Amino acid sequence: MGIEIRSATAQEMGQLGLMGAYSYGGAFGDGSDNLVATGTRPEWTLCAFDTERRQADGQPTMVTSYSAFPFTTRVNGRAVALAGISTVGTRPEYRRQGLVRKIITQAFSAQYGRGQCLAGLWASQAAIYQRYGFAASGGLREYAVDTADIHLHANFAARPVLRFDGVEVLDALRDVYKRFIAERTGYLHRSKSLWLNNVFAPPAEDGPVYVALAGTLEAPTGYLVYTLRARRVAHRARAQEIRVRDFAWLDLPSYGSLWHYLGRHDLVGRVVWSTAPVDDPAADLFVEPRLLHAHDMEGTWWRVVDIKTALAQRGYEVERSVVLSINDDDLAPWNNGRWHVEVGPDGAQVRSTNAAADIELSVRALSSLYSGNRDARQLANAGLLVGSRKTVTDLDQMMRTRYAPHCPDHY
Repeated sequence: MGIEIRSATAQEMGQLGLMGAYSYGGAFGDGSDNLVATGTRPEWTLCAFDTERRQADGQPTMVTSYSAFPFTTRVNGRAVALAGISTVGTRPEYRRQGLVRKIITQAFSAQYGRGQCLAGLWASQAAIYQRYGFAASGGLREYAVDTADIHLHANFAARPVLRFDGVEVLDALRDVYKRFIAERTGYLHRSKSLWLNNVFAPPAEDGPVYVALAGTLEAPTGYLVYTLRARRVAHRARAQEIRVRDFAWLDLPSYGSLWHYLGRHDLVGRVVWSTAPVDDPAADLFVEPRLLHAHDMEGTWWRVVDIKTALAQRGYEVERSVVLSINDDDLAPWNNGRWHVEVGPDGAQVRSTNAAADIELSVRALSSLYSGNRDARQLANAGLLVGSRKTVTDLDQMMRTRYAPHCPDHY
């Protein structure tokens, strides 16, 4: 069996679509021209082909698929280059042969050369990706609240809210979103394609998209993107359901006003928001937060591919210095060694050093710490990080993020 690892050609993208269709059970379409194929460029792929097994048109058969979108994400208020990994799958008859490991090793090397210091993905199974150094790096909170139960402590109804259809106010939304994510962690810099394919492309059964804009069209201060559908709730008087697809706000009056806007939908028996951040303020602002029926779920997973660049580009709020030791990274060996990290609000300096290590940790633990999803004390208590009490406390303060990491965009 001759296995070749390379990018797919334009003519082979149909095979990528069919790989995605099988791997994801048709979640993105079953045909060769599904979203997996049409939303990916050949140069973003790295696939394994069996050169001895040919398709009807003579092409070698794709046996493992992999793609990585060139994203930019936020890490505590700074922009960081991230490879958004997607469409990872192997034909069942070719599994357990180490093909994904070979592809990821090659992909990380290419990322390193391109300056993409982070890799991110939505993990189909944690067991698969932890072995490659990925760690949970964000969460999602889901609400399912009856509009009759939307009551906030303070009167936030100070901002006007207007409804629009579809993408007609996209420019206003993009302006709010850019300001909303500026100091946050995990959010992607959205291209127009992400807006259209993620935010404005609900499942057909959810109905058309609507936009509620707080403030004015000239000076927006928040927005909701949502769908509205009848016969979704077992209630004689309020059988409609709203599903929130995106929510951003620049101040609490706008946040509260948008919730009050939802509460004015008297025929809606359930508002579902399944991609809220885990530090969303609703639990503190609702008169009866239990009626949000909040449920926390796992979100994106990150992997530090280039420690030196990733730590240098991240945002920090305190002045601290520490020497970190990484010795277990067989997929990105340039990460191994000791690193002197000196940070402050104005930036960071990271250099290789022979000094004694203050902290010893795995690349997986560092990936979780980097996002702010876990703090150093939690990792030390779990035996995933070794250091003195003082150095663990210093690392805690150094890596703390202003907001909980969060990515509402699936890729």
